[in-house]
Amino acid sequence: EVQLQASGGGLVHAGGSLRLSCTASGFTLDDYAIGWFRQAPGKEREDVSCIGTSDGSVYYEDFAKGRFTVSGDNAKNTVYLQMNSLKPEDTAVYYCAAVKRDPRIRLFCYGMDYWGKGTLVTVSS
Repeated sequence: EVQLQASGGGLVHAGGSLRLSCTASGFTLDDYAIGWFRQAPGKEREDVSCIGTSDGSVYYEDFAKGRFTVSGDNAKNTVYLQMNSLKPEDTAVYYCAAVKRDPRIRLFCYGMDYWGKGTLVTVSS
């Protein structure tokens, strides 16, 4: 069974850090691009970051640059999102998703094939 599981969310004070994990089962992450997305209450889902674990290529949305770091561990079939200097506006449900990737093509994270259940991140002021 193909499955993605996001974990690591929780309650943190502003300025704190959290590390989210996205673990895949039923498929190999290095054949895919893994995206992190988030949805805050009353808002539309937005992109956070995208990584191609086969070659380490990454991109971040502007709000994540300099604060968030995405990385992959193919041995564990897991992608991580390290979030530092968290702000109350980072409060959201965070999701990971996977899309089959051809490494010859520029990295993208849309039209995702698989989605995990989200993990809630709450940042208090």
